[in-house]
Amino acid sequence: MSGSRWLEQAKSLGRALRTSPRSAGGLLVVGTPGFEPWHMTAHLDDESRLSGVAELAPTLVRWSPPPGAPPHLSVGLARLEAARRGETLFVVAEDTAPVPLLERVNDARKSGATILALDNDDPELDALAHEALSIPDTLSFDGGQHLVSAAAGEATTARRYGLRQRLAKLLDTVAGPSA
Repeated sequence: MSGSRWLEQAKSLGRALRTSPRSAGGLLVVGTPGFEPWHMTAHLDDESRLSGVAELAPTLVRWSPPPGAPPHLSVGLARLEAARRGETLFVVAEDTAPVPLLERVNDARKSGATILALDNDDPELDALAHEALSIPDTLSFDGGQHLVSAAAGEATTARRYGLRQRLAKLLDTVAGPSA
């Protein structure tokens, strides 16, 4: 990736993720019917907590939430229809976005929502997005998600905590404080 502008673009997408939603719950993360972005959602939730940026806390939007699912896992596609100005729709798609998703993204854009995308070079999705980033062939999709989510929390946390302090805080959160 040396000589590539990809890391710089990942930071730009991370900055957009951090700054475009204007309220907690305003970052909607959706995938395709065959790919739910659990991984990215979990990392953004961690970054929100570590950075203290409530607007970065994601809402996972699912194609088919099962009946009786907990509230945080039961948000369906109807939520995209309610997307408005001040909210951000982040499409994380390892496979090509189907037409029904593209239509919903276009409607959300017309309603004033900011559209961001992380994909594997999907020209139709990228054309609808205000900012889009394709994962290069030299990087796994999971690796790309890690870099973008870390970039989303970077600017806010970098001022308060160095890398060691962030890692220590994350370890304390996961495993409990050391003796």
